[in-house]
Amino acid sequence: MKPTLPTRTAGRLHKARSEALTVQFSSCLFINSASSPDHEFHTDGAFSVMKTTVLFLTRAQRLCGSRAACLSRLSPKAGLRSFSTSPAAASRLREILSISDEISEAVATNKPVVALESTIYTHGNLGNDLAKEHLDLVRSHGGIPAIIAIVDGRPKVGVSYQEILRMIEDKSTVKASRRDIAYLVGMGLNGRKIHGGTTIAGTMLLAKAAGIRVFGTGGLGGVHRGGENSMDISADLTELGRTRVAVIGSGCKGFLDIPRTLEFLETQGCLVSTFADGRQGSVDFPAFWARDSGIKSPSTVYTEKEAASIIYAQEKLGIESGMFFANPISEEHGIPASEMQAVIEQAVREANEKGFTGNNNTPYILGRLRQLTSDKTVVANKALVHSNIIRATNVSVELSRLLSPGSTKTGSSPLSQSPISTISRPAGATSEPAPALSPVSNILVAGSVAVDLSCDYSSSTTGITTPQSHVSNPSRISQSIGGVGRNVAVAAHLASGGSGVQFCSMVGDDVAGHTVLTSLEASGLDTSSIMKLDHRQHPEGRTAQYVAVNDGNKDLVLAMADMNIFSKNSFSDHWRSTVTTSKPKWLIVDGNWAPPQIRNWIRAGEENEAKVAFEPVSAEKSQGLFCPERGLPRLNLYPESSISLASPNTYELAAMHTAAKENGYFEPMDWFEVIDAFGMRGARDRFVHLTSVELTDAGVPIQTIQLLPYIPTILTKLGSRGVLLTAILGKDDPRLRDRDEEAFILTRSPPTHPVVGGVYMRLFPPVETVKDIVSVNGVGDTFLGVLVSGLARGGRVDKLVDVAQRGAVLTLKSAESVSPLLGTLAEEVQNASNR
Repeated sequence: MKPTLPTRTAGRLHKARSEALTVQFSSCLFINSASSPDHEFHTDGAFSVMKTTVLFLTRAQRLCGSRAACLSRLSPKAGLRSFSTSPAAASRLREILSISDEISEAVATNKPVVALESTIYTHGNLGNDLAKEHLDLVRSHGGIPAIIAIVDGRPKVGVSYQEILRMIEDKSTVKASRRDIAYLVGMGLNGRKIHGGTTIAGTMLLAKAAGIRVFGTGGLGGVHRGGENSMDISADLTELGRTRVAVIGSGCKGFLDIPRTLEFLETQGCLVSTFADGRQGSVDFPAFWARDSGIKSPSTVYTEKEAASIIYAQEKLGIESGMFFANPISEEHGIPASEMQAVIEQAVREANEKGFTGNNNTPYILGRLRQLTSDKTVVANKALVHSNIIRATNVSVELSRLLSPGSTKTGSSPLSQSPISTISRPAGATSEPAPALSPVSNILVAGSVAVDLSCDYSSSTTGITTPQSHVSNPSRISQSIGGVGRNVAVAAHLASGGSGVQFCSMVGDDVAGHTVLTSLEASGLDTSSIMKLDHRQHPEGRTAQYVAVNDGNKDLVLAMADMNIFSKNSFSDHWRSTVTTSKPKWLIVDGNWAPPQIRNWIRAGEENEAKVAFEPVSAEKSQGLFCPERGLPRLNLYPESSISLASPNTYELAAMHTAAKENGYFEPMDWFEVIDAFGMRGARDRFVHLTSVELTDAGVPIQTIQLLPYIPTILTKLGSRGVLLTAILGKDDPRLRDRDEEAFILTRSPPTHPVVGGVYMRLFPPVETVKDIVSVNGVGDTFLGVLVSGLARGGRVDKLVDVAQRGAVLTLKSAESVSPLLGTLAEEVQNASNR
């Protein structure tokens, strides 16, 4: 009687199923059971296999029972997409897998993330700068790159370029496939820190755990020639059969057995489809360096949007196998298959003769092909990887759109009516590269948000108006959401008619953070770029809070502020990616960030051709802009100024000027050259004429002049006295020839000067005198938000100052830090922008 599988055994095995233990059966099951006296070979092959299977499963049953707790940690439910609702599971995975803040946030909000393997970098054969090229490439096409590797014995998603360089320099760095990951991590837990460059299989495994759906790479491993005897089959293929990640590469290298590779992938349940790349009908599966292999692709896709729809459908259907989208090398860089065939045959023959097998086979053949083709394969290799990463980014962008709320998932027809096939398209149909994400904002505000608590002493029985120390005092406590960045963003949002403004900030994963997010979402502000920091990874990740204790007359007695979340957490690649994706016309940065972060924000704006406005926040924090430059990105001077505009009050202006002077910003020759072009000799009388004796004696005009080379437009807020505008006029500025503006031209530069035309200085009186002020909180923030909302529409600063002042007046009359009535100015802002 043939043995049967006990029901209880099957049930326990099913329960313990995990990615850490996969039991597969086929007609070619080989199990090393030589140590068991129960194992014997019979001529009845089916009986032998069944008997061996029962013995193996019985042992597996005992193993699963004793390892239940360990296996549960590595189950598919541990993936980020699944454990996002389970803090306990998330915490367990974070103990092993390191995921950068940028990637965590991007996955959680369905932004277009692209996984990149690290083996291609760590072997160093294609140059040490390759990783940086690929990171920049993904970002330039609207995606967020995620290099994956084992760094110091810990799997990491979101590896930096500096870490890759360190791995390249370390000669002990190894190649890490699925089988190697637990070994490397286990050694790391025991103090032996080993780097591992992940292969396609290793990268897929960790990408899935991090919730990443799309992976761009070079080429796929496959079945080696003679694999039916040697069983030399790449782990990439089995990984594609069990890990739902879409891999985009240029097919298989020509020295592999491509027909058997495709047969193996079919058995594994992996979709294989090739991009038509401008061709019609059925197309060949590519052979890495060659566009055509002579083997027809199982299916064809024509656009990145089609590929994204397939990925979307696979996920919704719950199919756990992966997908491989083959992207043929361009005609320009491809090497014809006929040309490659001879050198491949020679390299394969030599590898066999010299005994290069297993994981030594491919490196030897690749090195030999490089020699035999005089580096043509290397040039083609770099070009195809470049193309694949662009294709992967475009697919990820399209998938992000499908996953976004409110998107049309299936277009005008149901999924069932759009099968993947090789049916020819109408004549003229070509592959349509997906564009990068369209800009989501005209204005991006990077700054603080905080919960403000106001404690007003309210003793009505004793007549005492001051709270007493060391005892509990009766009070009226009110809560609001504030923060300079938040105020500026809300003001710009309202003055822009409720669109085009994006807010970047940080909150903690705490009650205050949830309160902040709820409030911002209720205001209609885009909060997709607000990072929520986990306390375990960010000890200083508490949501910012400000507590004011006021006396009975509402005058401040004591205040406590916790703003460490902005000063203690470093600038993340997430922020740079946000600016790149949004491509704003204006980037507003407030001074609550630590000086290095302020510089990094400014640099991100410059890199994406955004004009940068700086809001100083306070006299102390305003100095962060002109801190010592050691190790920081340099502030460029006019005409390539890093900053376009700043809006200090007189105290902040004086503090900025002092910091710039003390830290050597007035010493470079290029600063002197700009100042000299102004022709400022004997300017005091002109200062008095254009401003006042009081402001001139306080040094306000000269301070703005000396800061102009770094900030060519400065709006000094003077409270009840109005606003002083000081600006550099370019050589072709129309105001230099406008008679109505003649009175405000402080100086004119020599006509021969190549860039500077003169200096504009104008004191704008207040638009209204407010007698019954409700609150001064947020008035300056409102002014800047309204002003930039007009600048982003193409307006000129001198035409917008008055409407910005009217916005500030509305906030003066409001109990809110930003008046909810600002929306009534949207039309006026638009009209002022058109003047």
